[in-house]
Amino acid sequence: MSRNSEESIEQLEARRKELETYEQKNNIDLSDDINKIKAKINKKSTQLSPWEQVELARTLERPTTLEYIENIFDDFIEFFGDRVYGDDKAIVGGIASINNQAVTVVGHQRGMTTKENIKRNFGMPHPEGYRKALRLMEQAEKFNRPIITFIDTKGAYPGKEAEERGQSEAIAKNLVEMAGLNVPIISIVIGEGGSGGALGLGVCDRLYMLENSTYSVISPEGAASILFKDGSLKAEAAKSLKLTASDLYDLNVADKVIKEPIGGAHIDKEAVFKDTKETILNGLDELSQFNEDVLIDSRFEKYMNIGDFKIEEK
Repeated sequence: MSRNSEESIEQLEARRKELETYEQKNNIDLSDDINKIKAKINKKSTQLSPWEQVELARTLERPTTLEYIENIFDDFIEFFGDRVYGDDKAIVGGIASINNQAVTVVGHQRGMTTKENIKRNFGMPHPEGYRKALRLMEQAEKFNRPIITFIDTKGAYPGKEAEERGQSEAIAKNLVEMAGLNVPIISIVIGEGGSGGALGLGVCDRLYMLENSTYSVISPEGAASILFKDGSLKAEAAKSLKLTASDLYDLNVADKVIKEPIGGAHIDKEAVFKDTKETILNGLDELSQFNEDVLIDSRFEKYMNIGDFKIEEK
């Protein structure tokens, strides 16, 4: 059967994984075929469209929040529960250290297999997840610890039970409270940053994005269905949404774009962890020079200066 020369990166990655699995199970050498697919992935990765970057951001093999925590921080102690309803495994958080500095770390956690995704609700938090995150961030403020958040979600869980437990209120409260916390907040978009579910961990002093991550109020499929009445126009919608890291850097939403290896962050995780750690340390060093009042005022100005909106002179 002939292969479509216009296969997406996601389809090529699926084929590569399929061949590698077959190779291992049958103890045969398929390295030539695998290397050809890798070459195609590398070629496509140097000229990605916004939609192709969306596909790359969704790749299951991309490193997750817990992998970043394990490889960047020391002495991580995970905390559980919101002290109201229960524990949400779609958000993880706790205390850790980075270069001997104590920090609080919170992030969305998705799975890399079907079983893990079911456990983590595909990285889509319930309200208790946002309440857990806020509990940890308020604790960080109490003990004067900087906050590091990792964003990687399609969005908050839209189910009936989540709405009954106050999904909208939980996210809204996070936005308000994070805006006024008097400790530095650094957020890193490591995969897909979708809607208010992403923003619930994203009000910060510095927002960094992995090169092939995305950050948007709605998915391309959702936007295409609403704006064009045709979900198949997702690639056009992705372009219009300006959701890529480079777009958002140009719009003053992202403060830095962290480079990825050709083919995506999962191709060389160690290099991505190293660059992300260096970026976090530089951000902490910069923000440590601000006192509480300057920190909060600068955070306000950051959001007022996004895009073409400018603060009026008094």
